Formats: sequence, C-alpha cells, structure tokens
Amino acid sequence: MMRLFVTACGVMMLVVGSLAGCQRGPAVGTVEGEVTLDGQPLKEGRIALMPLDGQSQTAGATITDGKFTLEAPATNMKVEINANRVIGKRRVYEDSPQSPVVDVVEELIPQRYNVNSELTLEVKPGPQKAKFELKSK
Repeated sequence: MMRLFVTACGVMMLVVGSLAGCQRGPAVGTVEGEVTLDGQPLKEGRIALMPLDGQSQTAGATITDGKFTLEAPATNMKVEINANRVIGKRRVYEDSPQSPVVDVVEELIPQRYNVNSELTLEVKPGPQKAKFELKSK
C-alpha cells in the first residue's frame, strides 16, 4: 500500500514539474561587456539597460576595471553608464565639529552616455559581447 502511495506521488510530481517547464518567460541574453573612457578601462561605474519599447524589464550591473556581465530581456535597449569621482569632502552637519565627513562627488561620464544617452544595444537571446568606448570631451 505504501509503495502505491509513493508511486502516485512520484507521478504527480512528474506531471506538475512538466507543466511548470512549459511556462517560459521572455528570451534572455547574457551580455559580457567592456567600457572604456578616453581609451582607458573605466575603473568603477554602473551600467543600466532600459527597454526602448518600455515593455520589458530593465537590467543593470556594476562595472569594475572596465568589465561587466548582466542578463537582460532580448530586446532593443537604451544604455546608460554612470561613474562618480570624488572632488572633495564635507561635513554631514555643518554646525557640528564632530559631524561625520562624507565625499563630495560629481558625475565623471558625460550626459550623452547617461541622462541624455545616445547609446543603444540590441540584446539577443544567449551570450553576446558589447563594447562601449566613451569620450570625456
């Protein structure tokens, strides 16, 4: 009797597992990329992909030593790249000498590559490579 129960449960799990495997989401691409600024690998930064049609999910990754890897829906994407540089320090609470000090930063990457990005990428299903060669001027 116990054997029949185990067999019935096994068949049920197989059916449920098969049905779950049939439901697939949108095609996804894995992008391995490189980002340079004025010919040098971007030390640290962020890359974000936003679907041009506004219908798919966004994607993003950190950039380290000019390299990034991310997964994104297969579609045409707007690319935004950001990186900060420290330009000074300031107190969190100006009136307190014991106030912690934080970095003052500014955007290192020109707006044509982020806020007003001119960059696009067609993400295709499966693995692909991408290279973004940015200019500061």
